[in-house]
Amino acid sequence: MAIKSVLLATFFACTFLCTGLVQAADPLPSWHDGAAKQSIIDFVTKVTKEGSADFVPPAERIATFDNDGTLWAEQPLYFQLFFALDRVQQLAPQHPEWKDKEPFTSLLKGDVKGALFGNSDGDLQMLQYTTGGTGARFGLLVHHTDAAREWAYDGTASIGHLDKALDAAPANGWTVVDMKEDWKVIYPTADK
Repeated sequence: MAIKSVLLATFFACTFLCTGLVQAADPLPSWHDGAAKQSIIDFVTKVTKEGSADFVPPAERIATFDNDGTLWAEQPLYFQLFFALDRVQQLAPQHPEWKDKEPFTSLLKGDVKGALFGNSDGDLQMLQYTTGGTGARFGLLVHHTDAAREWAYDGTASIGHLDKALDAAPANGWTVVDMKEDWKVIYPTADK
């Protein structure tokens, strides 16, 4: 019995050690070998190898990832929305008042027809999808027009372009909110 235990323990130890060695040999074990994987490995190798012409000191290394669609799936809806919907379901027992208060009433009944609020051309397809169905639908674009209280940007912005969706709004019946004209307050203060 003791020999079986020792053999079994040795087997599991070897399995874990070998697995660790295989993973250490492959820095991206969940990737298939190919050009994309190799380009990442080549880049990281050249910027992390001391003495190379492209070496970047650790304190100066920056990696930036677009969250939606790159790190998180954005189909069929953003994960943040799924999280929020699940969270409403989880917290509902602690909030009986939600049974009679929108949007919670519809969320809890699973009776949401469709509303989407966006502020860039990146939201165009979601607006088209959400407002293209049957039943009550609502699409809204926030147009950042108030440079004094926030930022004014649209088609000329380096990020957050808004020209295609803005052009499509009238034909689709989407509400366009002009921040400068429609909002009294943009950032409410805590002392109010």
